Order: sequence, then C-alpha cells, then structure tokens
Amino acid sequence: MITDLERLSIESEPRPLAAGQTTVELSVIVPAYREGRRIHGNLTRLVGELDKLGVPYEVIVVSDGNTDDTASEAKRMESPAVKVFHYPMNVGKGFALSLGVAQSSGPLVTFIDADMELDPANIGAFIEMMTNSACDAVIGSKRHPGSRVSYPAFRRLQSLMYQLLVRVLFNLSVRDTQTGLKLFRRRVLEEPVPRRAIMRFGFDLELLVVARLLGYRDIREAPIRLDYRFESTVHLGSAWNVLWDTAAIFYRLRVRRHYDRVHRARLQQKADAIKDVEAAI
Repeated sequence: MITDLERLSIESEPRPLAAGQTTVELSVIVPAYREGRRIHGNLTRLVGELDKLGVPYEVIVVSDGNTDDTASEAKRMESPAVKVFHYPMNVGKGFALSLGVAQSSGPLVTFIDADMELDPANIGAFIEMMTNSACDAVIGSKRHPGSRVSYPAFRRLQSLMYQLLVRVLFNLSVRDTQTGLKLFRRRVLEEPVPRRAIMRFGFDLELLVVARLLGYRDIREAPIRLDYRFESTVHLGSAWNVLWDTAAIFYRLRVRRHYDRVHRARLQQKADAIKDVEAAI
C-alpha cells in the first residue's frame, strides 16, 4: 500500500478533530470522480445524517484524479470531520477506497458513493444491525425485500444477471456485491485491502472474496433507499470493465490459487509470531 501511495503526489486537507472529540468511532470513505457540481451539497447532506448518529466520526473524501473542481468543492466543507485527499492521476474507485481505508482510524468503516444516490440515512440502520448481530460486515443490497429502489428496468436486468454470475462463480452468500454502501469492522479490511489487485469497479467483489477466504463470513445484507438520477459515471464501458475484473478475480482464485497462497502465508506468519513469543517466555 505504501508503494502505491509513493507513486502519486497526494494533496490532503488535514483538519483537527471537532472540539471535545478524542477518538473516531466511525470512518466514512467517499470516493469521488467528476462530482464537482454536486459534491458540496452531497457532503452537507451526509454530514447532516452523521451528526444525528451521536458517535464521533470522520469523513474521508478521495478525489480520484479529478480535473474538475471536485476536490476544491469538497474542501469548502466547514466541518472539521471532513478530510479531503486528491491525487492527479485517475486510478480507479478501488484504489480510492484503499487510500481512504489507509487514512482512516475508526473501528467501523463505511463506504458510500459521492453521488449520494444511496441515502446516507441508511448508515444508522447498518450500524444498528452490526451492533445487534456482531457480524463482520453489512452490505447494502438492491435485492433485499425491504429496499426501496428507483432504478431503470435495463439496469435492473444488468444487475440481476451480474449477481447470478457472481453466485455461480464464487458461491458468495451476498446477492448484491456492487451496491456502493457498505459497513465493515476494521479487522475485516486490514488484511484483504492491502492484498487487493483490482483498482477499479471489481474492488468490491475482490474484497468480499478475499475476506471470505480469510474467515470473515458473517456478512449481512441490509435494505437501502436508492434514488437513481441517470447521472452515474457507470456506463457500458464500465460494465465491461467489471466483467473483465470479475474474470481476473476468478482466475486468481480458482486457477492460480493466488488468494490461497496469501491465506497460507498469513497463517504461517501467525504461527511464526506465536513461536517467537513462546521462545521469548
């Protein structure tokens, strides 16, 4: 991860914690691409919802190589909880999320897309579900029977076909891996994220595949409210890239067994650490 960061010239807008705030409990990662016209309003809406939760939080906005005013508009936020990171090259949503996780500190970490088509008011319900169930992650799902989704028929069909493909290839219990609102315990991200190979739209799937391999299997789906505005940066080219990334993840998982080697190396590191402790006693 450090190697990746060193390759980019990252501009940040560090801000002090709010008065009386000593520990962040919730980190909200917002990857942003070409959102200059609306990001200030969207972040204002997000901060308003987070203020209602009554927990110390931080919002980490990652401007993924934007050439518009996305970064400058985000920096106009007056909330001390909002931090903005920008780098000059468009690398992809997956990298932006990885950078956000690396810069965050809360034991709970939420991903939410900058367009706010997914209602940020859902975050409170996600936290409640995680608290009550002690699960590893809560994933927003358009397929959940309680979801209220305003979505074009063609996009519904695309989404359903992809969900079926993922189920066949990876046997994940999660029906909808691509919805941009997710809540994780930090431990679920600490090992999979640095090992990620996908930097664009397949990041979500790879993260869940690797987390499952590492034993984090208690992942719950939650209802969402989605207001599709027909302005998403996802298009046919992006859909093709998702399929390509999906094939690459399958190849690493089933053919090269790359993630298995990662898992075995992790177990060996733990075993070596235990031996070192025992030898020191």
